[in-house]
Amino acid sequence: MEVYPIPMVPGPVKVPEDILRVYQTNYGAPGLEATFWDLYHETEFRLQQILETRNRIVIQTGEGMLALWTALRSCLKPGDRVLSIATGVFGYGIADMAKSIGAEVMTIGLEYHETLNDLRPVEKAIGDFKPKMITVVHCETPSGTLNPLDGLGKLKKAMGVPLLYADVVSSAGGAPVRVDACHVDLALGGSQKCLSAPPCMAFLSISDRAWEEIERVNYNGYDALKPFRRIAETRRFPYTPYWHGVAALNAGAALVLTPGLEDSFKRHETIARHCRKAIVEMGFALFPSPPAVPSPTVTAVRVPETLPWEELDRRLRQKGLVVGGSHGKLAGKVFRLGHMGSQADTALLDKALTVLRDVIGGAGR
Repeated sequence: MEVYPIPMVPGPVKVPEDILRVYQTNYGAPGLEATFWDLYHETEFRLQQILETRNRIVIQTGEGMLALWTALRSCLKPGDRVLSIATGVFGYGIADMAKSIGAEVMTIGLEYHETLNDLRPVEKAIGDFKPKMITVVHCETPSGTLNPLDGLGKLKKAMGVPLLYADVVSSAGGAPVRVDACHVDLALGGSQKCLSAPPCMAFLSISDRAWEEIERVNYNGYDALKPFRRIAETRRFPYTPYWHGVAALNAGAALVLTPGLEDSFKRHETIARHCRKAIVEMGFALFPSPPAVPSPTVTAVRVPETLPWEELDRRLRQKGLVVGGSHGKLAGKVFRLGHMGSQADTALLDKALTVLRDVIGGAGR
């Protein structure tokens, strides 16, 4: 197994030693000891701060995709209408997920190099389709884009849509989410991106309106949200809780909050700007281009025509740098540098940029 000294994949990110130490500690019997519940509630409180919400946070054992699935299954019945806003791989994927559980789905599809800058099509679709839920991806990691949530949230509230579902897996902690201000009912996160923990925990904030739908749907399954509603009073998990995972997630949340949440946002944005400037100076072309909004947690770059992705990837790995390719129709056309969480580090990024310069020289295009 190869080990790369310059990790810049857009998640799972490298796990800092402090978080690994917590993760590898031996604990007691989860669910039966008061100290576990103290940890669970402390983690919930820290995640509330990161998401800027007073809504309850549910913490589940599993990778971030678990949160995406559990919110759909717990809040939708067959025939419920879902308006999916898709600007990339995950946006279109969520639409397919909703269809698979029987929802009637209308998709507002944009190109992968676009972001949700114009809300007029959404306003028209809400009026015509009258959805129960709107789904959106905040950071489309495969495309390096960030969809603004504030205008969408205001539109959702003004037009009386019951639920707004937002995938914030790759943005929470690295970009403002502001769940309450943006009227997000279900904000879905994971441990392995900006929180710098192993890919073992999912979490989601749940509004009072979403809890009403969860009770109405009454979904029962391993990933059901309903058993979590009164977990503070019952202290009964629906399955064996993962003490090590919660501890790592808590430590990752503390890492984001210790310098201050706004400081974390500024650090990610500053490093992203530095990365994009250097990439352009090398002769590479960024993906996307204006007016699309680039993400502060990941930079997507067009693969140069003179150097196919497989060869570029091989040369980078030979020099100790591992970056991410992309998915779907961007596979082989785009590569990505993940400067999120522990990798939002100027020294690490500069090492990566030095390798890129060595490999491609000034012939990025």
